[in-house]
Amino acid sequence: MNGNDAIAFNLIQHTPKSVINVAILGAESTGKTTLCRGLAAHFDSPWVSEYMRTYLQAKWDDEQLTCTWDDLLPIAQGQITLENKLAKQVAQTSNASHYLFCDTSLFELMVYSHWYYGDCPIALEQAALAHHYDLILLTDVDTPWVADDLRDSPHQRDEISAYFASQLNKHQRPFQRIGGDRKERVQQVLEWLS
Repeated sequence: MNGNDAIAFNLIQHTPKSVINVAILGAESTGKTTLCRGLAAHFDSPWVSEYMRTYLQAKWDDEQLTCTWDDLLPIAQGQITLENKLAKQVAQTSNASHYLFCDTSLFELMVYSHWYYGDCPIALEQAALAHHYDLILLTDVDTPWVADDLRDSPHQRDEISAYFASQLNKHQRPFQRIGGDRKERVQQVLEWLS
């Protein structure tokens, strides 16, 4: 498979109209997961974990291998499958606030594809640009770097963050920058969502 064969991949986003979805994007180790967890706890709602981490951690643990071009579409499919499942679950709850917080999106995967490979699988890019989020947050690089098996760019976070902002602007995706500690970030998002 050359990475552009989308026949086996369904990357369509299915978000019920009653669900307010929030995508949290940003460079590595900038607090995306922490913010998702904090917002989900505040609203007593689920959050979509970053499927790429699960997928690549298993690949690392099993084979000591890192991400390749051929991993991009399976990762994209896993991400949107999880997001769609949780969006449907949120829509079916009796909870008054129907929020879904997404620790990344296909847009982030597209940006990283261009960053690392200088290209992106066509199906991934088309899907990433077709997906909609009610609020897109870009995390500031103001949290300490935490190393793990998958992170590889401790000294490029500012550059990667600037690249994210340029891509969001290029594709006319309105976004809010979010910084500060966990409590400050959650409070800021609460203000934006009210």
